Amino acid sequence: MVSIHRIVLYYAFTPLPDPEAIRLWQRSLLERWGLRGRIIISKDGINGTVGGEISAVKKYVKATRELPAFNKMDIKWSEGSAEDFPRISVKVRDEIVTFGAPGELEVDENGVVGGGVHLRPEELHELVETKEKSGEKIHFFDGRNAFEAQIGKFKDAIVPDVETTREFMDELDSGKYDHLKDQPIVTYCTGGIRCEVLSALMVKRGFQEVYQMQGGIVRYGEQYGDKGLWEGSLYVFDKRMHTEFSEDAVTIGECVGCHGATNKFENCSNPTCRNLRLFCEDCAKDEELRRCPDCTEAAIEA
Repeated sequence: MVSIHRIVLYYAFTPLPDPEAIRLWQRSLLERWGLRGRIIISKDGINGTVGGEISAVKKYVKATRELPAFNKMDIKWSEGSAEDFPRISVKVRDEIVTFGAPGELEVDENGVVGGGVHLRPEELHELVETKEKSGEKIHFFDGRNAFEAQIGKFKDAIVPDVETTREFMDELDSGKYDHLKDQPIVTYCTGGIRCEVLSALMVKRGFQEVYQMQGGIVRYGEQYGDKGLWEGSLYVFDKRMHTEFSEDAVTIGECVGCHGATNKFENCSNPTCRNLRLFCEDCAKDEELRRCPDCTEAAIEA
C-alpha cells in the first residue's frame, strides 16, 4: 500500500507566557510521529511548516490544536513530505516573523491588534469590483522578499525592494509609499502571516485603508487557481522551492543567463554562498555563470 504524504502550513498570533515550554512540546510531537519541519515560537505566537505521512500529520495537527491558544488555528495543506525538510527545527525567537519590530506588535487572544481588514478570496474579488466601479484602484502590496515575486505575484502588484523581511521597516519609513496612504491597499504573502504584521505596521504609519489576504496566496490559489488575479508560481521555503496551483500556471520568471522563461531558483556555484538566482535548465549547468556577482567580485579582489 502506497503511503500518502503532505505538508501543513500554519500560524497563530496569541500570547504565549512560556515559549520554551511550547518549543519542547512541539519538538516532542514531531519526533513522536516521525515528522520534519520548521517551527518558530515567540511570546506572540507560533509559525510552522511540517511534513510527513498524512496520518501522522493529522495526529500532529490534532494534538497541537488541543492547546486552547491554538484551537482555532487555520491549517493549510499542500503536496510534499518530511523529505522536503533537512531536519527538525524548532526555535524560540523574539518575533515569529522577523520585521525587527518586536516592541511595535500588539497581540491578544484574538490575534494581532490594529492590523488590516481580513479578506477571504471571494471578498477580495468583490472589493476589486466595487472599487473599479467607483473609479478607484486597488494597490496590491507584496509582503514577501522581492526575489519571491520574481516567479509569481498578483497582477500589477507593488513589490518593495527588500531582500529580507527586516528591511520592510526602513522601506515603509522611507516615504516612497506615502502617496498611497489615502488609497486602498491589499497586502499579501505566502500563508498570511507576514501580512498580519506588515498591515499593522502600515496602519501605525498612517495608511488609512489597509486590507490583507486572509490565508495568503495559498488560500487564494486553492480557490481560484490560475483563473483569478494571481500569476505565476509560488515560492516556498523547503526543498520544493516553488509550487503551482494548476497546469495553467504561467512562467513569469526570467533566466539570468539567456533571459528565457523559468521558475527554478539555483544556488550560487560557490558552495558556501546561499544567493539564489533564476536559471533555466541549460544555463544552470554552467558553473561559472551560476557564480553570483558578489562571489565573482570577491574572487577578483582575492
